[in-house]
Amino acid sequence: MTSSARVAVVGDNTVDRYLGGPEYVGGNALNVAVQLRLLDGAVTYFGAVGDDDDGRKIAGALRSRGVGTEGLVNRDGPTAVTEIRLTPEGDRVFVREEFGVTAGYRPSDAELARIAEHDWVHIGMLPHAADFVARLRRLAPDISISQDCAVSSGFAGLDVAFCSTGEDEQKALRAAGDALSGGAGLAVVTRGAEGALASDGRDDWRCTAVPVDVVDTTGAGDSFIAGFIAARRSGTPVLGALEAGARVAARTCGHVGGFPQ
Repeated sequence: MTSSARVAVVGDNTVDRYLGGPEYVGGNALNVAVQLRLLDGAVTYFGAVGDDDDGRKIAGALRSRGVGTEGLVNRDGPTAVTEIRLTPEGDRVFVREEFGVTAGYRPSDAELARIAEHDWVHIGMLPHAADFVARLRRLAPDISISQDCAVSSGFAGLDVAFCSTGEDEQKALRAAGDALSGGAGLAVVTRGAEGALASDGRDDWRCTAVPVDVVDTTGAGDSFIAGFIAARRSGTPVLGALEAGARVAARTCGHVGGFPQ
């Protein structure tokens, strides 16, 4: 797969420390990058880590799973760390989040030019995401752009806006409407155990969640995003892409961490 046929994932990373348990690599954008690599071929990750052991752990995890790290940069300061407590039901409770150098990460003009060489760009948690999308659109008008709008703001210029609302359908419909009125071409809303819905303002699609014995919900939404993007890139219609995302999310709920480690 050539550079022009790759996915770029831009945004956050973290080291997830489970209280009383193991330590994993994660983060919204990084989880999507790894899951996409497992599903869809060539993926490049763009983000920032500190020059510390945690940063080296993140770089090593990406490389060992075949994710391109030419967009991973070192910044002065600590790598992001998240402390997580799991409930008996497998739900996660964030005890502490230290965003470290990801809090100030903004791709340079040179990095933006490299990102624009890809055919699909997905944005996780990214400061000034709306400005980044506008810059990228000016440079590459035909590129496909998606964003996790649960962690980054703005809808203008997005081909796909991923939102998350919980199980309430009316709240999900309002979120989809807000994304479409804000300029997104397609709104995709995950609803936890109630599955997911999508709308482009003309047609609506819904899928149910895949039953699973939940071990840990960390990264389930990121995995859904990866499954959806991989399916759409292969030409799968929207409903099939929702179902593909639900299957990948269910697999992730069956193990600790945002991807197998």
